[in-house]
Amino acid sequence: MLSEKSRPIIEATLPLVGERLGSITPNFYSRMFAAHPELLDGLFSRANQRNGEQQKALAGSIAAFASALVANPDLVPEQMLSRIANKHTSLGITEDQYQIVYKYLFEAIAEELADVITAEIAEAWTEVYWLMADALIKLEKGLYARQANDKMWTPWKVVEKNPAGIGCMTFVLEPADDTRATVAVPGQFVSVKVTLSDGLRQVRQYSLSSDVESTTRRVLTTKRDDGGEVSPVLHNDVQVGDVLELSNPYGDVTLDDGDGPLVFATAGIGCTPSASALRLLAMQGSDREVIVLHAEKSLDAWALREQMTADVEKLDGANLQLWLEEPTEGFNAGFMTLQDVVLPTDASVYVCGPLPFMKSIRSQAIDAGIPATKVHYEVFGPDLWLASAN
Repeated sequence: MLSEKSRPIIEATLPLVGERLGSITPNFYSRMFAAHPELLDGLFSRANQRNGEQQKALAGSIAAFASALVANPDLVPEQMLSRIANKHTSLGITEDQYQIVYKYLFEAIAEELADVITAEIAEAWTEVYWLMADALIKLEKGLYARQANDKMWTPWKVVEKNPAGIGCMTFVLEPADDTRATVAVPGQFVSVKVTLSDGLRQVRQYSLSSDVESTTRRVLTTKRDDGGEVSPVLHNDVQVGDVLELSNPYGDVTLDDGDGPLVFATAGIGCTPSASALRLLAMQGSDREVIVLHAEKSLDAWALREQMTADVEKLDGANLQLWLEEPTEGFNAGFMTLQDVVLPTDASVYVCGPLPFMKSIRSQAIDAGIPATKVHYEVFGPDLWLASAN
């Protein structure tokens, strides 16, 4: 909990710190990578450093956490941190690295706030940092302990590589050693590590798109991202027979175990988590009411069209609606809207796609009477929405 001593200081300085986080975080990363260049090798995303997204994500996370502490000083907002903890564990973040971050972050804060910072302000923000760090460390230890093995990376062999829609590819992998694999659940992801042409290792998370409960298969459907560095390697260089390093499965936006209605609202490659859920529901012969809503540029672009339509047909309680930017007879034209969709008020809604899409659909679902706590979303890459969506 935030101390009574620190709360008024944080409340008073939050606007100023929030305003200057845009300069504090680049300063921090510059300092940290100068001292620890090894952190860019297989941990931090070089692409996200170049485009500034990682800096924005850190700034948003700190500001959101501090705001939550000011509003509820007796509670540590662990639910807010769950998504961060799952991303961290999928990268292999360790407890000692929080001390490294602290050192260079507070050096940057001292420099960027030199005109106003006092010992009391520094002490208060140190308290905020370690409340956040300690909560994350606790969550991450629990997530690591749930895995079937104690290894961060295990080798998986590519046994299939199949085109999926336009610009997408489905990879099927099998274990390349005898390490015990963790059973995943729909909605979870794994990190994939590749070596770039310059020798640097980079990591990216991908949702499991099928066979999540299998311990002998991992199925990933990926979209080529020319702004990133991992997916071009997967699409252009990785071939059947190659071995990749995968993390254990992580992710907190997972299919619930109840029997209530489900709504999956997705766009583009964001369909992968819902596809894995549909596959499991179809295999179980579920009788749950399932509403599948998907948006694409064109019918041919839908990466998991055959898998998802086949699974919807197997479920008696499922129906599918599709929106296409390129008008096609028999489908909704343009962007997805919930205006004419009847949503059961007790439904669990799962949203995945580009950030503007998720913000729009989340708001529409809440306006339609769905409680905000029952609208779940998944963000890949830096979580720029953390401050505004919680």
